[in-house]
Amino acid sequence: MKLESLSPFFFPFVALCFTVATAATFTIRNNCSYTVWAAAVAASGGGGGKRLESGATWNLNVKPGTRGARIWARTNCQFDEAGRGRCKTGDCGGRLKCKAYGNPPNTLAEFALNQYKNLDFFHISLVDGFNVPMEFSPTSGLCKKGIQCTADIVRQCPKELEAPGGCNDPCTVFKTQKYCCYYGKCGPTDFSKFFKARCPSAYTYPRDDPSSTVTCPGGTNYKVVFCPIGSPHLEMVASMSQEE
Repeated sequence: MKLESLSPFFFPFVALCFTVATAATFTIRNNCSYTVWAAAVAASGGGGGKRLESGATWNLNVKPGTRGARIWARTNCQFDEAGRGRCKTGDCGGRLKCKAYGNPPNTLAEFALNQYKNLDFFHISLVDGFNVPMEFSPTSGLCKKGIQCTADIVRQCPKELEAPGGCNDPCTVFKTQKYCCYYGKCGPTDFSKFFKARCPSAYTYPRDDPSSTVTCPGGTNYKVVFCPIGSPHLEMVASMSQEE
């Protein structure tokens, strides 16, 4: 997905209230039994990527005002010494250090920091499909509400959405207004309801903000966990993992 084709959640908010803002720390942890290649990109600038063995972490300091930002896991990757290669899911133009959003299917942690009334807005999105179970939670201050998507979606994926290493979103497969919501109003579909039934807190179609977007005060720190406790191990994916 191109950087400019963002959901309404990421349209620039009018900042009506400013306070002195500091960078937020995001701790990205791989709790999967297999290696993943974490990625992070923001529409407002910046990006990167890092190989994470099982149990490894990657700390990111994210600038105040960052918007259109995504963190995701890539699977079954192989890169050369120059950081060029390919991933089976979540690939971002063949780069280890991403400069663009990843290709579906990939589970997304999406956020915008210090926006309207100096609030952070965040959610887990399945609008680009699913590849790895995820938790996205605050770790500081008084904000406590986090989000998880831990269902075994890859093995339960509808036949029409099946993809190597993941489960596609219907827009990627069918490319129609019904599923992509290119303009005007749109609602949930049978496929978005499949995702919603398994991950009720996740963002599952392009107008799903009311049921899925969480806010915290600006300056909150966060964690993104791949394969949080209670999620399936997805051994099928693990068995196909490759070394760089």
